[in-house]
Amino acid sequence: MGRKLMYVELKSGYSDDGPAWIGYVKTSKSERTLYFNDHAFQRQAGSMGNYCDLETGEEYWISGVKKTGSNRHFAGRGKIMIDSRAVEEYLALTGKDSLEKSLFEVVELEDVYPVDRIEQFLNETSERD
Repeated sequence: MGRKLMYVELKSGYSDDGPAWIGYVKTSKSERTLYFNDHAFQRQAGSMGNYCDLETGEEYWISGVKKTGSNRHFAGRGKIMIDSRAVEEYLALTGKDSLEKSLFEVVELEDVYPVDRIEQFLNETSERD
């Protein structure tokens, strides 16, 4: 599994201002499934988000971190929660000296990647179909 610094935003129930995070996402070997913060996501087409939570069906926007620092949609608002372990890499990537306190909240995110639970969930789902 690979590990990447990414931007994750919940779209279901929100427009462009859902809860958002910058943190480390694990990818499956095929990179078809992304794991973040005890959730698993797969790509989807034709909706507001570009990924879907496999267990809840909620839509998320997941993308690489933008070097310009403008991760939210231009009409979006609300602070982006950034994993404390990712701050240094984020600042290096964006060329900034510090985080803007009005845009970010530093949080502690645990590395919870539900690989086994999701494999079981997908197997049970395929058996029902």
